[in-house]
Amino acid sequence: MTWWVSFLEVYSAICRVHRAGEMSALDKAGAMLRLRQISGTWREIAPDDRVRDLAMQSLDKYSLRAADSLQLAAALVWCGERPARRNFICADHRLAQAANSAGFSVLELSSPFP
Repeated sequence: MTWWVSFLEVYSAICRVHRAGEMSALDKAGAMLRLRQISGTWREIAPDDRVRDLAMQSLDKYSLRAADSLQLAAALVWCGERPARRNFICADHRLAQAANSAGFSVLELSSPFP
């Protein structure tokens, strides 16, 4: 399960790394192929009023950017706002801290992107 805009966020990171010269055109093409393959298997939480309301509440509680608050809100919608014993995987330290505080079991990945 993922947030509706996750594909765009990963695409943006790949493009940023490529523009910075830290990824070859061939590696970028491979990353995009893998992203398309993976995204074909996931289900997305669509934007709606409940996601926006939960994102606003998250911004009041945690030190998050808007996009990260939407990620957390989508996860809360997915689990019916019962995050106990639910996994939350991310590569952003602030988002991982907020998800942990919200009650998720967090697996924090090291980000391959600066």
